[in-house]
Amino acid sequence: MTTRPFLSRRTALAGAAATGAAMVLTSPATAAAVGTADTPDPDGPRATIVLVHGAFADAAGWNPVTERLQRRGHQVIAAANPLRGLAHDATQIAARLAAVTGPVVLVGHSYGGAVITQAAAAAGNVKALVYVAAFMPDKGEVLGELAGRFPGSRLEAALTPVPVPGPDGNQGADLYIRPDRFREVFAQDVPGPLTRVLAAGQRPLNAMAFTDRCTAAAWRSLPSWTLVCGQDRGIVPELQRFQARRAGSRTTEVASSHLPMYSRPDAVVSVIGAAARTV
Repeated sequence: MTTRPFLSRRTALAGAAATGAAMVLTSPATAAAVGTADTPDPDGPRATIVLVHGAFADAAGWNPVTERLQRRGHQVIAAANPLRGLAHDATQIAARLAAVTGPVVLVGHSYGGAVITQAAAAAGNVKALVYVAAFMPDKGEVLGELAGRFPGSRLEAALTPVPVPGPDGNQGADLYIRPDRFREVFAQDVPGPLTRVLAAGQRPLNAMAFTDRCTAAAWRSLPSWTLVCGQDRGIVPELQRFQARRAGSRTTEVASSHLPMYSRPDAVVSVIGAAARTV
């Protein structure tokens, strides 16, 4: 996603109207460390796993992962991410975390990774972070600029802005992925009929998400795990790897599109399980 065209176009619409090295683990090694997706963890679950979805999705997008985690005995919450901008969304997720008793493993996919990065800084019960094909901004960074550090994303060209009234009464913009580009950009390894359903039901992301400045980076003080998706056309793998290295994150890479919850759910569960076993 190139930064200048995106910001000039989306910001104008919204405004006019409104370093450590990562430990790299192979997927088989990670799977061996935490067992198969349907095997109960031998020591029993100790933390609640909170899953935060990304843009153009809802909590049901985690269903393949949620089902597998529950079969392993984990307490799981698939939280609703409002998708109204980073500041607003992080506040809402932090409030949801405050209602959870006991330790939390906090998981974010895609834009949800930015949300958990900021939200966890205000939640004392979060003990581990897991990033799945996700943004991992540092304090002071803007997602539109972070996304532009590495070329190759097909997302920007596939976005359609829709003018909407903002919460302050000014005009803003909601972003959707064009349905005819959804599978190509987000889910090339997911069956076509399913991607058509996902494209039809996508929830919009407010353009403020790409212009809000991140105010805290919880990965600087919390251990993190990252699943890099090597065939991601939304958040390019080079950016995912850069962020994981910067955070000193324990990293697994799989050959997957931007939606490994559907194409590689066992790999997602393995990484989450590895984090959960440390809590």
